[in-house]
Amino acid sequence: MKTIKKGYTQEHYAPMPTKTTLFWRNFIPWQIVRFFVLNLKILKIVVKGHS
Repeated sequence: MKTIKKGYTQEHYAPMPTKTTLFWRNFIPWQIVRFFVLNLKILKIVVKGHS
C-alpha cells in the first residue's frame, strides 16, 4: 500500500504570535524592566562564581 504525502500543512510552520505577545515585545517600558531583571540575574551568577 502506497502512502500519499501531503504538502506543507499548518503544523509545519511556527505559530504566529498573538496581538498581546506582540504588544509586550514592542512595549519599551516593559523591555527596560526585563533588561534590568536579566542583568540582575547575570550579576548574581557572576558574583557567586567569584566568591
